[in-house]
Amino acid sequence: MSDGAPNGADINRVILESSCDALGIAVLVCSRDDTILFASRTMLQFFPVPAEALMPGARLRDFLGAVYDTGVRPGTVPENSRRRTNREEWIAEHMALHWRERYESVERAGRTRWVSMRKRRLSSGMGILSISDVSDQKKRDEQLQTDLERVELTEQILDAQPNPICVKDRNLNYIAVNKAFCLIHDLAQDAILGRSAWDLVESDLAERFEQSDRMVLETGKPFSQAEHIVRADGSDLWVLTRKYRVGMPGRHFVVTCMNDVTDIAVWYPGGEEPSGEVTLQIRDYSIFAAAQNFYDPFRALNVQQLVEAGSMIETLPARGLRVLLATDDRALEERLVARLRGSGLDACAVRDVDELHAFCAAVDEAGLKLDILLLDAAFPERQKIAAGWRDSPILPVSADQDGAAVLAEVFRVCSERAGAALQPEWSLSFEAEEIAPPPPAPQVDVLVAEDNQINQFVFTQILEGLGVSHRIAANGREAVELWHELQPALVLMDVSMPVMNGFDATVAIRSAEKGRAQKTPIIGVTAQALDIDLQQCKACGMDDHIMKPVSPDMIEAVLRKFMPVKAVRTAG
Repeated sequence: MSDGAPNGADINRVILESSCDALGIAVLVCSRDDTILFASRTMLQFFPVPAEALMPGARLRDFLGAVYDTGVRPGTVPENSRRRTNREEWIAEHMALHWRERYESVERAGRTRWVSMRKRRLSSGMGILSISDVSDQKKRDEQLQTDLERVELTEQILDAQPNPICVKDRNLNYIAVNKAFCLIHDLAQDAILGRSAWDLVESDLAERFEQSDRMVLETGKPFSQAEHIVRADGSDLWVLTRKYRVGMPGRHFVVTCMNDVTDIAVWYPGGEEPSGEVTLQIRDYSIFAAAQNFYDPFRALNVQQLVEAGSMIETLPARGLRVLLATDDRALEERLVARLRGSGLDACAVRDVDELHAFCAAVDEAGLKLDILLLDAAFPERQKIAAGWRDSPILPVSADQDGAAVLAEVFRVCSERAGAALQPEWSLSFEAEEIAPPPPAPQVDVLVAEDNQINQFVFTQILEGLGVSHRIAANGREAVELWHELQPALVLMDVSMPVMNGFDATVAIRSAEKGRAQKTPIIGVTAQALDIDLQQCKACGMDDHIMKPVSPDMIEAVLRKFMPVKAVRTAG
């Protein structure tokens, strides 16, 4: 029997060192008593500590103290930091992190360097720390985030402009349009992007637009022309269209801005009609070239005209329908109410629940009857309103829904209602408003959120021994999904898990429970009783906590405290 190291020990060390060099990472392995078993040479590239601090047998605490003394320690910037962290506090904090089951973070080490630190504590007690330089990735992420914020800000600025604006690529396909441009065509942005003028306007106009676009692309000279546009809703728009070339050589774009000059072309002359209304007069429209006419007479046909013509919907009382729109979307309100009123319906809108209640009371007092309620899918308390509404049929609408389709659906519902043999008396009330749905019955007693397979086995053995039904979730996201599906009576939530940790999973469950009469007890399971962990357990909504390693007595005490007595069926 020999006291020396095995013959393969040096070979294993060489393989580990070579692997760390090849992967560009540093690795430190320590035993359960926190003595260093192995530290790669690359560790000195991250922390310029004395070599003896990384020798096998050195204490982890001494290595952390040496890191602190160098000043190049994660989470601090020595040149700019005004707060001097206490040495012992810093060492104690990082010793605690090394004893976590799992811990990952990206931290600043020095002035311009960022490192990714991954710590694992195995069930045997052995701890592993790996460090890699992610400075370049951090810079790319920050640049990408800055670019995304810049693009989002640019889109918001364009949408806020009252003038229609569009951008075309070298193939003259639309790659950006603002809301004002979409309103001209009465189309959503997705219906325009990627298409060309040939898809949106008549061929002779598309050819004229393409000629001016090509001229701007090839010469770089701006183009301008006064135009008269008829919007899709039939209203006039007088614009001064300007086109510019932007971008780098080989990657040019054409930007078209239509400056709205309607207030210049049209003005109030001061005269009044006998009715008292002031009429609009055209000052001089000879300078405006004819542009696209988006007005569709079939879409704008008055329903009463169709009735008089003996159309298929002649039985509908088009002029007598009363329609209420419930939405907090101003754009949707303006678009739908105008379309409904233009078709001969009596339409108005409410923007919140209080206005809806006030409207119901006013209509009831006036002895009137509502024919249709249009309920926006994004309206607050939509489900509660739908459950308690007793006045009239409800039609769901959305911000991207076409006005003509909504109008057709209103006529269809009213036609079916008018043709029914027996029509109930509708009343304005919210009888179901106070009735809350009963909470679903639990399908399992306990949901366990634990990613460690050994701990999963321990929980299973204890709960089966206590005769308690249970399910295991391997991460926080899966725990939230199983909570929605199973509605357990109790949740044992490990605080440190991949994908989503236990704190975030608890916040997600508490958010989903808002408005419910009952809340699921959630017990945090921690590796050690650190103050920061216990405070976070309480802050995120956990009801209590227990510490690993868990025992049958510990689990049984939790079950008796937070579950009904009938749910705890101890064996024997």
